[in-house]
Amino acid sequence: MIPNASGTLFIILTVALVTLGTRALPFVLFPAGRKTPEWILSLGRALPPAMIGMLVVYCLKGVSPLVYPYGLPELFSVALVVLLQLWRHNTLISICGGTACYMLLIQMVFS
Repeated sequence: MIPNASGTLFIILTVALVTLGTRALPFVLFPAGRKTPEWILSLGRALPPAMIGMLVVYCLKGVSPLVYPYGLPELFSVALVVLLQLWRHNTLISICGGTACYMLLIQMVFS
């Protein structure tokens, strides 16, 4: 179904308003000069490791250690991510390195 011009404009305006609202909301709720509530700060400390853990579980949920390649590409890639993170302390480098390692392994080594 192709929306008409007014429907398209409505969708664009709705998306723009929601995007503007989500960008402006933190500044409205926590204005400059006011102390950020402790529960927000604790969420900021707890959520990043929790999200990374959830992503690891999600990425490894389909690995079968009983079927070729026995989870070896995933194991090597996860190990590389851990080593890169311990060495460089840079999440972007760790994720990109692990992804590149995994893609090379499944395309060239374990294909």
